Amino acid sequence: MKLIRFGQPGAEKPGLYIDGTRRDLSGHFADWDRGFFNAGGLEELRALAAKAGDLPEVPEDARWGSPVARPGKVICIGLNYSDHAAESGMDIPREPIVFQKGSNTVVGPYDDILIPRGSEKTDWEVELGIVMGRDARYLASESEAAAYIAGYCISHDVSERAFQIERGGQWTKGKSCDTFNPLGPWVATPEEIADVQNLDMELSVNGSQRQSGNTATMIFNCRFLVYYLSQFMTLEAGDLISTGTPPGVGLGMKPPQYLKAGDEVELTIAGLGCQRQVCKNA
Repeated sequence: MKLIRFGQPGAEKPGLYIDGTRRDLSGHFADWDRGFFNAGGLEELRALAAKAGDLPEVPEDARWGSPVARPGKVICIGLNYSDHAAESGMDIPREPIVFQKGSNTVVGPYDDILIPRGSEKTDWEVELGIVMGRDARYLASESEAAAYIAGYCISHDVSERAFQIERGGQWTKGKSCDTFNPLGPWVATPEEIADVQNLDMELSVNGSQRQSGNTATMIFNCRFLVYYLSQFMTLEAGDLISTGTPPGVGLGMKPPQYLKAGDEVELTIAGLGCQRQVCKNA
């Protein structure tokens, strides 16, 4: 299944993307949120999805929202691609590098990116996102972690490098600006993805390719990350984990290049659709 949400910011409704058509599920569910996932809503949803033709269509002009409701947590993994670590001139981490970004950064896949006031170093990062399907704490193994994953999506981990690196070394400051996490267009449940550790991913700016990679070069795989994080915190249903980015970020270019107002960014991950954002000044 491919979970979507649609409608104006703050008033999104839940739906499904089926055979190229968005279907409205708001008559059956309130939202794709922690309560839905923890109540076993995905199983009930599968029964309804089998009768997709009976579900109302979403108007074509309806905005695509984030495919899940505002997460309780957005947890990010740094330097999780071996080729990106090499690009950054940094050693491969022995354990995952973990940081968080504000959950209010999550917006729709086609919403504008707002360049922060005074920013000259706003950067792009295409990432595979994991959406938690159940609360998880002290999981016993990677294999157990699989049952706790609701699905996967494109997560754009937009970053302001001066805020992140030059303003006291606090990554959160460079990661939590408004609109800095476009998500979607959909969350694909695990059965939709043959091998999540073999997905091509790309990002372009103004039609010029900047990032090209594959989840096969992840240092720590998706299931391990869920298992690992559960040892330090309770992962709640609906939480988002952004799993790192492949090479090609603006910071790593020679000379570095960054986003500016008017730039258009496009992201794709195999099986997870395409995002597109236009940059505007905040």
